[in-house]
Amino acid sequence: MTPLHKVLINKDTTINPIWIMRQAGRYLPEFREIRKKNTDFIKLCLNEKLSSEITLQPLKRFDFDAAIIFSDILMLPYALDQKVEFKKNFGPLLGDLNLNEISKLNENDFIKKLSPVYKAINLVSKNNLTKNKSTIGFVGAPWTLLVYMINKQSPKVKLKDNFYQDKSLINKILSTLDKFLKIHIKNQVENGAEIIQIFDSWAGLLNEENLPNYVYNPTLTLVDYVKTLNVPVICFPRGVKNYKNYCDIVKPDGICIDYETDPNKILKEIKIPVQGGMDPKILLTDKEILKKETKKYLDIFKDHPYIFNLGHGVLPETDPNMMDYLVKMVKDY
Repeated sequence: MTPLHKVLINKDTTINPIWIMRQAGRYLPEFREIRKKNTDFIKLCLNEKLSSEITLQPLKRFDFDAAIIFSDILMLPYALDQKVEFKKNFGPLLGDLNLNEISKLNENDFIKKLSPVYKAINLVSKNNLTKNKSTIGFVGAPWTLLVYMINKQSPKVKLKDNFYQDKSLINKILSTLDKFLKIHIKNQVENGAEIIQIFDSWAGLLNEENLPNYVYNPTLTLVDYVKTLNVPVICFPRGVKNYKNYCDIVKPDGICIDYETDPNKILKEIKIPVQGGMDPKILLTDKEILKKETKKYLDIFKDHPYIFNLGHGVLPETDPNMMDYLVKMVKDY
């Protein structure tokens, strides 16, 4: 049993495994080398040789307890034939949404479009570097994907004023997403993903009364589905105000918390294993501050099943030496 499984399934409190969101990526010089030659991000995610190599890069450097596949939550709208491109210094841009086309889409075409992702997971899970480590697959939560698909860009730029207007469009997209997210999850698991993480990056945009329709219910069906595949599921509803409600309703195996959340409050309210929490900006400071903050999280959760992670993805300007220091500190705790 891998360290992550010990925490998520056995609720082990004697260990603190560590992996980091976006650990395979922009802060590593060896990744930047590959990226320079491969400017089309989607094509890079669909190159199983390169995406598996990128996934394994951090494991060659650091003693992480998991590999998370190098991919993107927007591979799903891409596979549903919505145009997706990543514009430098702006982020994702999505094309027009054609629901008639989406409703005609069949399962085999969808799987075929994403088969390089599944092959990459397979390569990673069979690699020697992942021995006694978990291979993590992931998806975007229905709400977050809905936001991108209708808004066509990151809502941090702006959420359209009439976003909620077309209820029938929203419901059609949500039911399409439910179907294809399950297919995407199943194929990841069949190819060696031993844990699934569900990223709800824009859960924080909603007020409490909209959470049941857009976050709780659509995510709960996915969580229930993952459990039928006998792999643990971690949810990351970033920015959600009430983690306790979320855990009580959605019931994931583990909950990932963001860096604006008070870990002491989480400790009091949450019974399930906890992951994450530390602000990624701490890695941009010095070793003394990093040591203090890391120890803070490890001390708070010392008697609670806990996986060390950040409260968001690692920042591109992070020094790999600081990451090395962090990993060793968590391992020595």
